[in-house]
Amino acid sequence: MILGKIVIPIRGDGKGENVLAHAAALARRYNSNIEAIHCRPRPTDMLPYGVPVPSFLKEQIIDSAHGLADEEEKNLRIEFTDLLPKLGLTEGSGPVQAAWREAQGKQIDVMKTHGRLADLVVVAKPDRDRNLGANTLRAALFNSGRPVMMCPMRDGHPQTLCDHVAIAWNGSVSASRAVAMADDILRAASTVTVLAAGEEIHGATADDLISYLSARGISTSLERFSPEGNVGENLLHLSTEKGADTLVMGAYPNNRERETMFGGDTQTIVDTAEMPVIMVH
Repeated sequence: MILGKIVIPIRGDGKGENVLAHAAALARRYNSNIEAIHCRPRPTDMLPYGVPVPSFLKEQIIDSAHGLADEEEKNLRIEFTDLLPKLGLTEGSGPVQAAWREAQGKQIDVMKTHGRLADLVVVAKPDRDRNLGANTLRAALFNSGRPVMMCPMRDGHPQTLCDHVAIAWNGSVSASRAVAMADDILRAASTVTVLAAGEEIHGATADDLISYLSARGISTSLERFSPEGNVGENLLHLSTEKGADTLVMGAYPNNRERETMFGGDTQTIVDTAEMPVIMVH
């Protein structure tokens, strides 16, 4: 089985249907099971940090937080159940089924518990303007140790994913890990295209990668592009131009905070991608 278990964090951010639809397309393709994890905040996390709170007010805050969490959980659970038949899924823990799980705590801790034994974690593309989703993507990338598919919002539900896969290659350790963790996906793809900018300065060359994949029975083509300009933008443009439906890449090979502040290839793709991207840190 290529993707036996797909994990998706569920949040009340309005993007759950899109994420579940991407996971469903993968589940139908690979006969996978989806585990939807609703991350429920602990009531104590809602208390103001570092500010003394009278006991009666603390009880009120905790009671209110419990009520809000219960209501959100109820609404999300109903939405999840209603969506399953529309996406060709049934509820359960078997192939092409989706199971609902409740987890209490911070997103980073939930990813440590539930993400590390997933074959793929699927999350929404962050919305920087509304400050939504960045923590979920970060928690998945840096705390699960697993490949993470970032899903941009789109009109309608995807029917096919990972049929034509593009690989962003620069010879780095993170790119190597991405290829290794996507091995089964690459084997099952109809087309695999390697994208490389100029000469690799980090290690193994694109030609080395093609030889490596060929030895594993994966036929590929190589597309080189100029390293001038914004490499992230060029990768997305070339992926679309070549007809890829999914991009595989190493993510944040340098410091994530530095990339976020000053720009970098990964951050450009996180901010502007209009296609699903499988990332590995």
